Amino acid sequence: MMSPSISVTVFLSSAKRVDRVYFDAARALGRAIAQQGWTLVYGGNYIGCMATLADGAREMGGKVIGITPRLFVDENVADALRDELIVTDSMRQRKHLLEQRGDAFVALPGGLGTFEEFFEIVVGRQLGYHKKPVILLNINDFYTPLLEMFDRGVEQHFIRPEARKIIQVASSVEEVVSLLKPPPGSDR
Repeated sequence: MMSPSISVTVFLSSAKRVDRVYFDAARALGRAIAQQGWTLVYGGNYIGCMATLADGAREMGGKVIGITPRLFVDENVADALRDELIVTDSMRQRKHLLEQRGDAFVALPGGLGTFEEFFEIVVGRQLGYHKKPVILLNINDFYTPLLEMFDRGVEQHFIRPEARKIIQVASSVEEVVSLLKPPPGSDR
């Protein structure tokens, strides 16, 4: 569980041609992060689901921090509406800052970039570089085959059972919020 004032780093797709359900989830997550008084940290581009996530947070008066490499600024896809934009020289620097600036991580459905970012965070936690929550938002059962693969990895002894427990799974935005909120009566 997290403290009331946190920064949530969200990994997701910049794709524009995905099903509406993924855009709806991105907007709902952005709105929920802002409603909790949390800060949204994300890839900083105003395209596809990324734009919808940031717009959702802004609709509720939330703070939005974008982190993007110069490549995307030069391609004119960086989010001009964000509260703060951090421009990096490389994707590696971007990922480092996304990790550094987040108190928790949520992965919505996405492509290879989302997978890369998510796995780097999971491995960092497994190795003890951080102890931050890592949540897969399994909208439309997108991540179910991946979760089955993780379980298979545990069964066949490629993944340690305690490493598998690093990944929390939510099937709704409401579940993400409940995983990140402190329990009632706690001082966290």
